[in-house]
Amino acid sequence: MRDEVLEFLRQNQGGFVSGQDMSEACHVSRTAIWKHIKALRQKGYKIESYTKRGYRLLEEPDLLSPLAMKQILNTDVFGKRYVYMDTTESTNLEARRLAQQGAEEGTVVVTEEQAAGRGRLSRGWYSPFGKGLWFSLILRPDFPPAEAPKCTLMAAVALTKAFHKMGLTDAGIKWPNDIIIERKKVGGILIENIVQGQQIVKSVIGIGLNVNQRDFSGLPKASSLANITGRVFKVKKLLKEVMNALEEMLEEVSATSFEQVYEEYQEYLFQRGKVSAFRPKTGKDFMGIIRGVTPNGALIVATETEEIKQFQLKEVELLY
Repeated sequence: MRDEVLEFLRQNQGGFVSGQDMSEACHVSRTAIWKHIKALRQKGYKIESYTKRGYRLLEEPDLLSPLAMKQILNTDVFGKRYVYMDTTESTNLEARRLAQQGAEEGTVVVTEEQAAGRGRLSRGWYSPFGKGLWFSLILRPDFPPAEAPKCTLMAAVALTKAFHKMGLTDAGIKWPNDIIIERKKVGGILIENIVQGQQIVKSVIGIGLNVNQRDFSGLPKASSLANITGRVFKVKKLLKEVMNALEEMLEEVSATSFEQVYEEYQEYLFQRGKVSAFRPKTGKDFMGIIRGVTPNGALIVATETEEIKQFQLKEVELLY
């Protein structure tokens, strides 16, 4: 019903539409129309209203609707099937369901808001309406489960390169899957694999990017592109750039090898060569120097006792 109300306003953009006309066409009360108008305003639509004249749509928010993205998205494979939801519990949950039903590689699930966004270790992810990028991409990687972390490395490098291309040259990767700028987390990656036998048949790459949020109360290590740069970003343009970067990354790995991605991940690795604090799954926090990562994504650390140790994704947390 809300879509019908919005379409009425679009068809008469620049002119007024009476509440009575909309209520008759939609077979609902004028009170119901008013409630839909109120909800649209809350989502960023600028709608003016005057007694005896009705409603007029002045401006639409920067949303990621299929029609809007079809006009600018220029990838070959990624996003050809574009699944859009105004709001959802989690794009990864929806993408995983589609993958299990046989969705093709390159299918992308996009939302304006996540009610239950998740990061690594099932941590919550703050995903307010229309303020960021919350999407999941379905891939069909050609490597065994033991090499699954390669997907994280590929996605992290692609995102970082996209930010550098936009002039955000301070962007880096905080092991294993966070994108940071000026020591603040602005994005994260969550990979979930569907495995059959000794092969990954589908990977779901979930990506969350803080774009235009302003309030990060209680989240001292998080920020957004808008807060860091002082400017508002067009989320449609950003999604286009990120999708291009991800597709180019996959094409690069398919045409050559994973070696280049591995080297670039090392280059962008936050705190590499510096003393950092770590929290193991069990035991006391400790200090060490990050030496790099292995090709399978394990973190290489020189400990205080000068031992060189490797830590897998869930064995230790990099505190800073």
